[in-house]
Amino acid sequence: MQDILAQNLLVVFCGINPGLRSAALGHHFAGRGNRFWKTIHLAGFTMEEIAPENGASVLAYKCGLTTAVERPTARADQLSRDEFERAASSLSAKIARYSPGYVAFLGKAAFAAIFDRRSVSWGKQDVLLGGSKTWVLPNPSGLNRSFGLDQLVRAYTELRIALDGVSN
Repeated sequence: MQDILAQNLLVVFCGINPGLRSAALGHHFAGRGNRFWKTIHLAGFTMEEIAPENGASVLAYKCGLTTAVERPTARADQLSRDEFERAASSLSAKIARYSPGYVAFLGKAAFAAIFDRRSVSWGKQDVLLGGSKTWVLPNPSGLNRSFGLDQLVRAYTELRIALDGVSN
């Protein structure tokens, strides 16, 4: 699946890895139950809810998309810690090349593995990836039932508010 990246982005949303449906369709967050596009719209990142097949239009809002691991799976827990560790250097190089203000990891798993952290809190982190600040958000996957839509929107809105003061 193609990254959706450009220079001078405020944030790159970094998914864990593509789901099987997203990989088959070639569009980020295309799973039937995925709440990413609705969440970023309701949190104020976009003026409208973008359809997965129009994902590249997120660039107009100074947002980009990538994944920590490229291998598609049905569930993120099918990835090994080793896969995240192997992907870390290429992800870091990619982020350094595009230099967004923030990299927002969608879920704790990739962040914890890449930065070798046992415990990860939500929100702004104290480490850089490829020179960019990092943030951890709840995963919008429909499989993540720990967070309802309202909770997702609140968490993503915190990041959007933090970005309001950032000009990249």
